[in-house]
Parts: sequence; C-alpha cells; structure tokens
Amino acid sequence: MSFKKREGTIEKALTPEEQLLKIYEVRHMIGPIADKLPAICSEESIARYLRARNWNTKKAGKMLKETIKWRMEYKPEKIRWENIAPEAETGKIYRANYFDKCGRAILIMRPGFQNTNAVNGQIIISLKVTRETAKVLQNHYPERLGLGILYNPPKIFESFWTMVKPFLEPKTYKKMKFVYSDNPQSQKIMEDLFHMDKLESAFGGKNSCGFDYQAYAQRMREDDKKMSSFIDSGCSPSVISELQQSDALASGHCSEISDEGGCSSCDEAASSNLDVVDEKIQGQPLDSKDVANGNTTLPKEMQMSEPA
Repeated sequence: MSFKKREGTIEKALTPEEQLLKIYEVRHMIGPIADKLPAICSEESIARYLRARNWNTKKAGKMLKETIKWRMEYKPEKIRWENIAPEAETGKIYRANYFDKCGRAILIMRPGFQNTNAVNGQIIISLKVTRETAKVLQNHYPERLGLGILYNPPKIFESFWTMVKPFLEPKTYKKMKFVYSDNPQSQKIMEDLFHMDKLESAFGGKNSCGFDYQAYAQRMREDDKKMSSFIDSGCSPSVISELQQSDALASGHCSEISDEGGCSSCDEAASSNLDVVDEKIQGQPLDSKDVANGNTTLPKEMQMSEPA
C-alpha cells in the first residue's frame, strides 16, 4: 500500500488484491443481508463506496448501510419511464445513445429547452432543495460522476454555482469543467473526451441528427424491461423498520464521525445492527462462517477503473 497526492488531498493507492480484501471486509460488515441486494452490494458498487471514503472500510460500511435504508424507503429503482416522460419531450434532459471515450454513459441537460408554461408545471428550486439533492447524490450515488461539463453556461450561472459549490464535496466540484465554444483551449476538452462524429453539433460535434423523442421513448421503455428483470431486492417490508429500531437502540451511545478523524463506536454499531436485522429475518444465529460461506464467490484479482 502507498499514498498518492491527488487534487490537493492524500489518497490511498492500493493494489487490486488490497482493494479486494477491503471489499470483502465491507461485505462481511454488511452481513448476509447483502445477498438480498445483489445490485447495490456488488463488488463494483462497494468499491465506489470505499473510494468515496478513501478506502476506510468502517466509514464505507456505514455509508452503504445508510444507502440500503434509503433505497428500501424511497425505492428509486421503481421509477419508470412513464413517470418522467414529460421531462424529455423537448430534449431538455436525456441520456445519449453513445458513450464517451472512456466508455461512460452521458446524461445531457439543456435547461433552455423548458417545456412548462403553466404555473402548475413550474418548480422553484430553493437553496434547501439544492442542498438536499446534493446530499442524496453524494451519499447514495458515490463516485458515479466521471466528469461534469458546463457548455457555454450563461453568466447568471456563475452566481448559482457560487451558492451550490459549498454543498458539494471537493472531490465532486473539482470534476466540473467549464467549456466555451469560442475558446479553443477549453473546446479541446470535448475533443479529448468524445468521439466528435457522435457528439451533437450543439456541443461542438459533427452529429447534426438532433434529438428524436419517439426513438428515445422506445429506448427507455426497453430499459425499463431490463431494469425490472435485473433489480429484485427480495427484502420483506419489515427490513426497514428493523433497521430503524436497531439504530434507535444504538443511537444513545454513538458519537458523530468526523471527516478527518478516526472511526467512532457508531461505525461498529452500524455493522452490528445489520447483523441483528438479518438474524431476525433469517430466524437463525449468524457468525463469521455464514459470511465466509455465502453465495458470493470472489475472484482472485480485480481491475479497478474510474467510475462511470
């Protein structure tokens, strides 16, 4: 293990074997309940939580536990295309049908293509909503942003960015890049990241086809079918209440964890709570053998890549 300096911070540089051991340790902390949530508790997903917490297993385990609770309460995976279809009618927000040169998915947002005129269709984004949105994205979708590009942003956005920036972690806002079409140096960012023959002409590319809502809607419906067959938590409705009860019992003797400091007793309680919850679900005692002999088989080595 070594350390590397990245964007003003010191981060651990682990070998694939060391990374794999830490992933296995987090799965051990989460316990058999991880097998009920194969998507969120996959090796790749756990690795993202570890990266977000600089490979601190106790912090990552606590963070993942909070996400499990949040997902079981809000069920974001149940959102379907028909629920959000109006948002894409004018092409103001959609997922591109191509990837960048790193193989990452591309989400395009064009606020200028607003399609709501009636008062009922308008939403005023308050500072509180902005803060809560940033909190959800950072806490429950860690390391999902590869890079954020603000293409030809209006001058008014600079003041908005000044307000939003304090709510973002340094690691997140440093991924944001401002690109201007009349600046050859910043335009090179687009050329380095995207295949110009696929990138829309609105962003300096050579693709002049434009946004096709009907084709996009069909693609989203097909994605819904794939999502329905892929995501199946298998958890009973009582799991969330069990987690909340366990937290209430532990909250009396837990202290807050700091960003720079070590882990408090709250971290140990968090992993212990999950074991208690799963023990109640299974109706049988748990020990280390239950985890070691679980259904998940770990490979001998794993290549870690930049998050999509």
